[in-house]
Amino acid sequence: MRLDKYLKVTRLIKRRTVANEACDAGKVMVNDKIARASYDVKVGDVITITLGQKPLSVKVTNVTEHVTKDSAAENYTVLN
Repeated sequence: MRLDKYLKVTRLIKRRTVANEACDAGKVMVNDKIARASYDVKVGDVITITLGQKPLSVKVTNVTEHVTKDSAAENYTVLN
């Protein structure tokens, strides 16, 4: 699954266009490398999002196309 879609589906970023713009601006890193929106997310990847003062790091535990609001957080583990 594309990185921008994963961020939207898991509700880490509210909209896909915002996720796409954050990737273009270099604010999203995967495994300590700046990632493009087209990056293919895999289980075990560490995603770091720097949109505010404090960066958010999560580890991908599951990749699914459709999730409910209640089960969105089951797709990742917060590291910090």
